[in-house]
Amino acid sequence: MRLMFQDEGRFGLLGKPRRCWAPKGTRPIVGARLERKYIYAFAAVSPHDGVMDSLVLPWVSAQTMSMFLAEVAQRHAHEFVVMVMDQAGWHIAGDLAVPQNMRVVFLPPYSPELNPAEHIWETLREDRFANTVFANLDTVECTLATGLRNLENDSVRTQKLTGFNWITSISLNAK
Repeated sequence: MRLMFQDEGRFGLLGKPRRCWAPKGTRPIVGARLERKYIYAFAAVSPHDGVMDSLVLPWVSAQTMSMFLAEVAQRHAHEFVVMVMDQAGWHIAGDLAVPQNMRVVFLPPYSPELNPAEHIWETLREDRFANTVFANLDTVECTLATGLRNLENDSVRTQKLTGFNWITSISLNAK
């Protein structure tokens, strides 16, 4: 059995400025775009061992969510997957196809802090998208796919990002 947490992230041309280093006495210059075009990343992570599966798709819907669930089920064909996710409209849609080796469990409404997969998006935005202006959506997709692939290949880092190890750090700091 494998416990996984799932979420989607939206990435596009409209960037957000982030803090960055600049020589003393100068102000950093960061470009911006106002064009609103997006693609979506689907990710599912097992916080206990850092295994992550992801897929980049052009939109979110029950159909694309079904495609993602089928991909995860195929990657873990010899395991039963318990998939924990929020209650987005496409997650609770009547035409969502859940594979045979998977069961979907929903988080309480309005509780993103309970989903460890949310930390994936923070990391990607900081590492790959901060202060970057993209020429087109293909460049965004390439950057996003590379970042997701790096996280999929680095299960130790992914486990640290999503494992909620704050209880361990509190007990270590108390000693």
